[in-house]
Amino acid sequence: MAKQRTIEEINEKIRSGRAVVLTAEQVSAMGRESTPAEISEKVDVVTTGTFGPMCSSGMFINFGHTDPPMRMEKLTLNNVPVFGGIAAVDAYIGATETALPHDQYGGAHVIEELIAGNDVLLQATAKGTDCYPRTEIKTLINRDRVNEMIMFNPRNAYQNYNVAVNSTSKMKYTYMGTLLPSYGNATFSTSGELSPLLNDPEMRTIGIGTRIFFGGATGYVAWHGTQFNTGKPVNDHGVPVGNSATLALIGNAKEMDTRFIKAAYFEKYGVSIFVGVGIPIPVLDEDMARRVMIRNSQIETNVIDYGNPANGVLGSADYQSLFSGEITLKGRKIRTAPLSSVKVAREIAAILREEIVAGRFMLTEPVELFRKTTGLNSLQIRL
Repeated sequence: MAKQRTIEEINEKIRSGRAVVLTAEQVSAMGRESTPAEISEKVDVVTTGTFGPMCSSGMFINFGHTDPPMRMEKLTLNNVPVFGGIAAVDAYIGATETALPHDQYGGAHVIEELIAGNDVLLQATAKGTDCYPRTEIKTLINRDRVNEMIMFNPRNAYQNYNVAVNSTSKMKYTYMGTLLPSYGNATFSTSGELSPLLNDPEMRTIGIGTRIFFGGATGYVAWHGTQFNTGKPVNDHGVPVGNSATLALIGNAKEMDTRFIKAAYFEKYGVSIFVGVGIPIPVLDEDMARRVMIRNSQIETNVIDYGNPANGVLGSADYQSLFSGEITLKGRKIRTAPLSSVKVAREIAAILREEIVAGRFMLTEPVELFRKTTGLNSLQIRL
């Protein structure tokens, strides 16, 4: 059996330029001819990537104090409402926030504008106090004129996610895109064998404090993501089927790149944001090698009827079929389309590999690993 390694031992190989680093796709291909023991001996780190819509995202901004000082209470950025109930000049803008219910411009667009270095209109009002006498302000801000831009996303990088179809006779407009009637199409939003949490499904190496590629910059796993659920069934390859674990991520948005943070609008649904995430997976032992060898044909997810949620799970599909452009469900062939971009996910994994090989990106030992969960609560309505 291959020797077990530590993250620090792998970091020493990175520092000395001896580490063997491959992308998840490269290891998946290698796994067709090599055993887990052989991969464990040959490979030190596997890089992953995903780039897809992640609605549960946003940015903390510290604007800096005005003269005279002001406690900003009602705020907008480019007319998009911003939450100011934190402190005098701190605010949080959510990616999906819009000025009006049907606006096609929202918080995600403001975030992208700020990361790009463009000017954004800040308007704020306040009641005025003895220590914060100013009552209004209207000014332009940009990346260089504010103190901090901290991306903090409560729920990113879903481990796996559903395939969406629509059984009804009407078009459905959803966060999974436009779904044609009568099973006219199927959409999905995971990068398959490149996806970070599918390469470490039990999260042996991913936890609080893990250093990651986040939006084109270095970021960190801050906590488990909201709706984190490791109680999902797994398939024969040990991969959760359907929604499972998520991550809360944090990073310096001033260092991010709009190639990996993109605003989006989904017709008749609303605004979202595409986020690029890449996580390095250290190959600690033979078991980790077996995990990172996972291929699209071995990863399954549930097919859900978004037209009639009461129908529940209609079946399952593997990612090889999903990426081929067609799945079979209930005896009928259905066209498939990804919401996430494998091209950008592949680019993220390649960039992360280059950074590690060059010794500019070291791996981190998690401060704390995540606890196992058994399920999620549903909101109970009581009048």
